[in-house]
Amino acid sequence: MKVYGIKDIIEVIPHRYPFLFIDRVEVSEEALKGTGYKNVTVNENYFTGHFPNNPVMPGVIIIETMAQAGAVILLSQEQFKGKTAYFAGINKFRFKRKVVPGDCLRIEVEITRVRGGIGIGEGKAFVGEELAAEGEFMFAIEN
Repeated sequence: MKVYGIKDIIEVIPHRYPFLFIDRVEVSEEALKGTGYKNVTVNENYFTGHFPNNPVMPGVIIIETMAQAGAVILLSQEQFKGKTAYFAGINKFRFKRKVVPGDCLRIEVEITRVRGGIGIGEGKAFVGEELAAEGEFMFAIEN
């Protein structure tokens, strides 16, 4: 298992503040899977409008955080180093629980298929042991 801290993450994916959401990623050495972590804090800029006096992490940000974890897992592999993965689709996504400031989002991702520059990943986001969201995403790898 290889652990990517924030300094390592910014060497693998092009995202930067305020659009870098993932804090740490643990990548399995035997397969295209791993676990990402996002510490949700009240000072995230999206909480000023979503929603005032009742901050809830937007579902699209949860999906993006999952995609960033998946990108680190994929792009850390030797054959994909130096490339960029772009979002290409979202399938079967469901939200099961609100994510709020103070939560630590644990995201389990497995890249299930890569063929001809297109790939599919499956992910689940948890707060503690409680499922917060799950779904499938598609990405395109640029050379």
